[in-house]
Amino acid sequence: MFNNLFIGMPGGSEWILIVLAVLILFGGRKIPEFMRGLGKGIREFNDAKDNVKKEIEEGMNEKEVKKASETSTIQQP
Repeated sequence: MFNNLFIGMPGGSEWILIVLAVLILFGGRKIPEFMRGLGKGIREFNDAKDNVKKEIEEGMNEKEVKKASETSTIQQP
């Protein structure tokens, strides 16, 4: 199963070529700037993901509380 996943993955020599191409295209001075931007993007994505998860959980909790209050008011005479 895992063998199929690694067929398309680059090996050691391919990674070296990728790194050299990035160095040639962007230069040594632009790479830290690029990495900072990439880090900020990943951080913003994770924050947005956490916010969505939090909102979904709050919505589920509100629904459970509403259901519990409805059943308690129905059972009272």
